[in-house]
Amino acid sequence: MEDAQLVVKQRKPLLFRAVLVSTFFLLVSGIFVAHHAHAQSSTTTTNGHLITLHDEGTERGILTQASTLREAFKEAGIMIDPNDLVEPGLDDTLEATQYDVNIYRARPVTIVDGAVSVRVMSPYRTAGQIAKQADITLHDEDTTKMEASADLVQGSGVRMEITRATEFTLNLYGKKMTAYSQAKTVGEMLKGKNVTLGGNDVTSVPVSAPLISGMTVEVWRNGVQTITEEQSIPFTTEKVLDMDLPIGNHQVKTPGQTGVRMVTYEIVMENGKEIGRKEIQNVVNKEPVKQVELVGNKAVNGLSKSKGADVFTDSLGVSHRETYYDLPMNMVMSACGGGDYSIRSDGVKIDRDGYILIAANLSRYPRCSVVETSLGLGKVYDTGGFVARYPDGFDIATDWTDYNGR
Repeated sequence: MEDAQLVVKQRKPLLFRAVLVSTFFLLVSGIFVAHHAHAQSSTTTTNGHLITLHDEGTERGILTQASTLREAFKEAGIMIDPNDLVEPGLDDTLEATQYDVNIYRARPVTIVDGAVSVRVMSPYRTAGQIAKQADITLHDEDTTKMEASADLVQGSGVRMEITRATEFTLNLYGKKMTAYSQAKTVGEMLKGKNVTLGGNDVTSVPVSAPLISGMTVEVWRNGVQTITEEQSIPFTTEKVLDMDLPIGNHQVKTPGQTGVRMVTYEIVMENGKEIGRKEIQNVVNKEPVKQVELVGNKAVNGLSKSKGADVFTDSLGVSHRETYYDLPMNMVMSACGGGDYSIRSDGVKIDRDGYILIAANLSRYPRCSVVETSLGLGKVYDTGGFVARYPDGFDIATDWTDYNGR
């Protein structure tokens, strides 16, 4: 008995070891198979692009080696109209292994905007997108209605009707704006814009009045109050003489930009009428940008001593009879900031900024104004009796008679 028990005890470890070995081989085999399958899947995806197409309610998949959707669609025989919309783009480079692609097919859309009717082929589905494609401006208060239609020429499509809101001017406590509303009366409009009238508030028209296109509706509060207005700041212009450009040639080197300031006033209202106003704050939000212009100052067949007189037509089409005179100009230089004058190489007298000294009709060309002449830009320093006969005439200061430098 003892020997038999001994044999049994020896066999149990052997059997257990055999089970462990078998299990190990099964696990290894499973891992190998799974790894092999994964390797095949990776090879499939890394060697191409799996594209899932969503096309007007249908769905299909294609596997492609193409580098763009345009090439992939051509290989698969998928037709794309130039008006269709594809997301991602047709010519975007395909880099990922999988893509979801949406195709929005263009359809005929008839846009009815009052008495105007416009037809477009559009892949878009919202009124805002369709209007933008057709270059039609929609305001937030405008309403649209879209419905299916059957056009005998273009086939089935969509009819989009625009109902325009009433455009009017709203002055709300001093803030004037162009506004829009679908309301029928002034009161409905104010309610729609969340304007609640207080006990001291008055309106320029009765709240029961119909809202009419182009009308002005003002809402004011009696008593002392403050309003803030946005005001533009005009830019200045600097003209730079360019001796390489012929006279009459203008070029904008730096475009000017209008500035913006916010001005706050304290006003007094009585029965909806402003009876007093005082500025209490002025803040510049945006400084204006000076415009710099290059002005041609190179004479081309201009006035000369030998001509004595000539006719020059400026860039605005005004003809000026030009003559010259030779007198000391010291007495008139103080009229435009002072300083001395000098003689240009061609004998023309110029100020310290390079402007030719001119005599002109001061009622048409105020003193110190800049004018065009056949010899370049001039500045009006003087006048003379010639203006009675030639109101647009210019007398140009030169040193042509005695060449003494004065």
